[in-house]
Amino acid sequence: MTTSSKTVLITGGTDGLGKAASLLLSRRGYHVFAAGRSAAKREALDAIAATEKLPIRTLEMDVCDDASVQIGVELVLEKTGGLDVLINNAGVGYMATVEDLRLSDLKRQFETNVYGVIRVTKAILPHMRGRRSGRILMLSSVAGLVTPPTYGAYSSSKFALEALSNALRLELFPFGIQVVLIEPGYIVTNFQQSARDLAEPYMEAAKSGPYARIYAGAWAGANSGRDASKTTPEDCARVIQKAIEASHPSARYTVTPLARWVSLARRFAPDSILDSVLRKKYGVPGA
Repeated sequence: MTTSSKTVLITGGTDGLGKAASLLLSRRGYHVFAAGRSAAKREALDAIAATEKLPIRTLEMDVCDDASVQIGVELVLEKTGGLDVLINNAGVGYMATVEDLRLSDLKRQFETNVYGVIRVTKAILPHMRGRRSGRILMLSSVAGLVTPPTYGAYSSSKFALEALSNALRLELFPFGIQVVLIEPGYIVTNFQQSARDLAEPYMEAAKSGPYARIYAGAWAGANSGRDASKTTPEDCARVIQKAIEASHPSARYTVTPLARWVSLARRFAPDSILDSVLRKKYGVPGA
């Protein structure tokens, strides 16, 4: 199958890593459907596509809503007759200590990052199984390999995504459908600002609660990661392209030097060593 004949659906495809992937893949000749909730972001991407004459079509999709997902997937199939690649990229991040974390926020975390992924994947699987071909890319994270303080909600959603992908990789093998994990480290996008906005209800606890020093160290560590990050969304998009075009894709692809280091450390280093490194990086005080 030639690159120009492949159709790609990207959730969260109008911002951040998803937008970068939408632009790169469309510039390489893929027919891209970039799904997102924000009308303003969809319009901005539409304007770029019109200016460059790119094969991108944006569509409204809320991965947390059954009807929205079903309508979006049906539209893609109606317009193209076939979907070759699904990129599950939509995601949010709630940052708070486990004791402080509101259960309603934990549910929202999983509704987007886990149930949203399952919802979209289930909607396209009958089509891919019928064709006995397809590739599904899951945007995980280095936080799906290790869990810094205040990342309990976000990391647990990404750990769940890793497990789901492992199961799907085996279950879909007989149907010629390949499942690939993309594991980025810290890459500066609008995700960080969104996470800060979602953390607003926890600011008082972060300043004066029993975990004040944990919050201070964790958020300072996150800021240092932002300042040190040299990897761009376009770098991640190139890894995504590599995972799509590989004749025999790996089960997972890391993005950023940090992600590669953590992947190796997770495999070979004992938890005591990893905990020590994380305590130092995020300023976790002694007992």
